[in-house]
Amino acid sequence: MARAFLLVMDSFGIGGAEDAAAYGDAGADTLGHIAEFCAAAGRGPLRLPALESLGLGAAAEASTGRWPAGFAAAPPISAAWGYAVERSRGKDTPSGHWEMAGLPVTFDWAYFPPGPPSFPEALTRALIERGGLPGILGDRRASGTQIIEELGAEHLETGKPMLYTSADSVLQIAAHETAFGLDRLYALCRLARELADPYNIGRVIARPFIGRPGAFRRTPNRRDYAVPPHGPTLLDQVAAAGGAVYGIGKIPDIFAGRGVTAACAASDNSATFDRLLDLAREAPGDALILANFNDFDTLYGHRRDIAGYAAALEAFDRRLPQFAAALHQSDLAVISADHGCDPAWHGTDHTREHVPVLAFGPGIAPRALGRRESFADIGQTLARHLGLAPLAHGAAFL
Repeated sequence: MARAFLLVMDSFGIGGAEDAAAYGDAGADTLGHIAEFCAAAGRGPLRLPALESLGLGAAAEASTGRWPAGFAAAPPISAAWGYAVERSRGKDTPSGHWEMAGLPVTFDWAYFPPGPPSFPEALTRALIERGGLPGILGDRRASGTQIIEELGAEHLETGKPMLYTSADSVLQIAAHETAFGLDRLYALCRLARELADPYNIGRVIARPFIGRPGAFRRTPNRRDYAVPPHGPTLLDQVAAAGGAVYGIGKIPDIFAGRGVTAACAASDNSATFDRLLDLAREAPGDALILANFNDFDTLYGHRRDIAGYAAALEAFDRRLPQFAAALHQSDLAVISADHGCDPAWHGTDHTREHVPVLAFGPGIAPRALGRRESFADIGQTLARHLGLAPLAHGAAFL
């Protein structure tokens, strides 16, 4: 029986989209700039032999008109390869994932201004009063790691959590996991989710951290409180047909639990790969397995750590052959991304980019897929592979 896997390399763009200038991202290229950095930094070229064999270099060349630095031109390719253009508005995580699952976001999210203050007074006042808080810190657009370094000591002294936003449609709350309390932070974020609903905000994110001044670090206990998808997705269709839907990492949060029949926690990319390999061996037929590899985005893209991003890509690539070897004869796997987050770009936000589409499995013949006009082509292809009725959006490529 057929199974379908979707591996989301969170933030792994392969060249600026045609409308990138509208987002301030003309010239962004996550893969291209990482490869250029590696070639020029004396560390040797970016080494991704497994991804290259699946067509990553060819997909990047099709997207940008040039091969990534250090990649072999026209290598042997064993997969179906191409790139996809996002049709959803914005460049955030839910939009990219929902579109891959067959549901483009055709409306505009609301965004909080840079501030300070970023948040409406009525929202913060209600959060303070109903949350039993002595007040809040931050109230502006900020990098999560920077705001913890800047305000973490004051947070410990006063008990006031840090509220901040970004260029995405988010309200983020950072608090010390032990001094403030993890359960208390989660409860506060659920309240914030309720209060943010009238403002059309996509996600409220809990950002716990530990440590002391000068040595704070965020923990893996992040939790996203997203609005539910505005319509049915591939996940809903698989579940309605009686199939199992496994969400690894933050997939269940991104879809607000909708359509996910089994949530699989994973603290980092390595743990995500461990869960993925387990399911490749054990998941039943008709199952859909979705895995989000979040480290690329959170640890390296947003932090503009080019060397760290490169090392994470190479670590991911080293494990890909294990996964490919575990696939059954009737399995289909697709590797893609939800947006870009160019670590060589200015600022700390996502970048509007094309994403790779690399489809493989024992029964998949190598071919060029060309330019896919929507991320929804991925969901439509997985639906066809699983024998489901067509989704409302997207064109199948296999």
